[in-house]
Amino acid sequence: MAEKTINEMQKQVDQYISQFKEGYFHPLSMLARMTEEVGELAREVNHRYGEKPKKVTEDENTIEQELGDLLFIISCFANSLGIKLETAFDTVMEKYNTRDKDRWTRK
Repeated sequence: MAEKTINEMQKQVDQYISQFKEGYFHPLSMLARMTEEVGELAREVNHRYGEKPKKVTEDENTIEQELGDLLFIISCFANSLGIKLETAFDTVMEKYNTRDKDRWTRK
């Protein structure tokens, strides 16, 4: 599979959502969905690295799948609010590269 930019992912999500009459959920509903997905990611991380093994009857979800679910809902959330994630990411990286430039021990 070819690599995608964040912008391409957002466009793909928008094309998917656009085919449904309901469209994007309201921001509070999407925040609830995002919180749910973070919980599912936490559960998978806990099963793999924590002290709580998965029950034999539980579905086999992977950390990769849960991160993919998060990327989807984050793209939905951003699209619904007209936010370009590449721009948001660049802004955040600029903040970390200036504000936190001397915060950590460099290799």
